Amino acid sequence: MQISVVIPVLNEEGNVAALHADIVSLCQRENYEFEIIFINDGSTDRTVDIIKNLSPVKLIDLRKNFGQTAAMDAGIKAAKYPLIVTMDGDRQNDPDDIPVLIDHLRNNDLDVVSGWRKNRKDSFMKHFVSRGANQIRGVLLNDGIHDSGCSLKVYKKECFEGISLYGEMHRFIPAILKIKGFRVGEHVVNHRPRTAGVTKYNWRRTVKGLIDMVSVWFWNKFASRPLHLLGGMGMFVIFLGILSGAYTVYLYLTGWEMSDSAFPNLTMFLLLGGIQLFISGIIMDIMLKDYFETTKDHVYSIREVYSSEE
Repeated sequence: MQISVVIPVLNEEGNVAALHADIVSLCQRENYEFEIIFINDGSTDRTVDIIKNLSPVKLIDLRKNFGQTAAMDAGIKAAKYPLIVTMDGDRQNDPDDIPVLIDHLRNNDLDVVSGWRKNRKDSFMKHFVSRGANQIRGVLLNDGIHDSGCSLKVYKKECFEGISLYGEMHRFIPAILKIKGFRVGEHVVNHRPRTAGVTKYNWRRTVKGLIDMVSVWFWNKFASRPLHLLGGMGMFVIFLGILSGAYTVYLYLTGWEMSDSAFPNLTMFLLLGGIQLFISGIIMDIMLKDYFETTKDHVYSIREVYSSEE
C-alpha cells in the first residue's frame, strides 16, 4: 500500500512533531510505503524549524498565508503515491483512522472516503455553525456527506487530474468529485480535542465557505450550459416586460395619463434587463466552451476504457 499524507499547517509548533510520530508509527505498523507532506501556510512560529528536523518528511513552504485550500492544493499536486490522505495539522484527526478509511474505500470500490466526526470535540459555537453550514450544503449540493468540513479524507490520486482548488473549496471536494462522476463515501472517524495551539476558524472563513458553496452549486447545475439559467431568467423577465407593456398600452388607450404612471419605465426596465440577462448567458456559454477547450477539465469523467480484441 502506497500513500501520500498531505497536511497543511499554520502555527502548529506544538503539534507537528507528535503528529508526524503518530503517522510514521501507523505507517510502519501497517507496512505502508508512504510520504508525509507538510505545507507551511505562512506560519510565524517555529513550525517550519521543527518540521525540518523530522524524518522522513517533505516540506512545501508557501511564501505567505494563502489559506488552507491553496495549501492543500499544493500538497496534493506534490503527492506521488496512488492514494492521497489529507488531514489537519492540529492532531484532532486520528491517524489510526487512516487504515479504516482505506479499507472502506477498497471494500466498497470507492474513489473518495470522507471522515465523519460524529462525536466532535469542538466548541458549541463552532459545532453550531458547522451544523448549519452542513444543512445548507445538503440542500444545495446533496453530496450525501454528513461532515464535509472534516479534513481527514482518502482519495485516489486520479481524482485530482485537471482539478485546482481555490477559496474554501477543500470543504466541497467530495461534492466536486461527485459532480464529475467519482464514487464518494464516508465513514465515522475519531475526533480528538485540541491539546496545543489555537483554532484558525473564524466567521470570515464561514462566509467564504458559503459563497464557494453557491459556486459549486452553480457549477453542478449549469457548468455545461449556463445559458439554461441566465437565458431562462432573461426570457422570463422579458415576458414580464411584455405583460407590463401590454398593460401600458391598455392604460394609454383608456385615457390614462402616462406621465403619472410608472408602467412605461417598468416596461423598459424589464425588457432591457431581460435582454441583458439573455446576452450574459450567451457570453458565459461561450466563455465556458473556451475554458473546456483550453484546459484539461471536461464536463464528463471516464472511469475506464475497455477494448476486446478478436
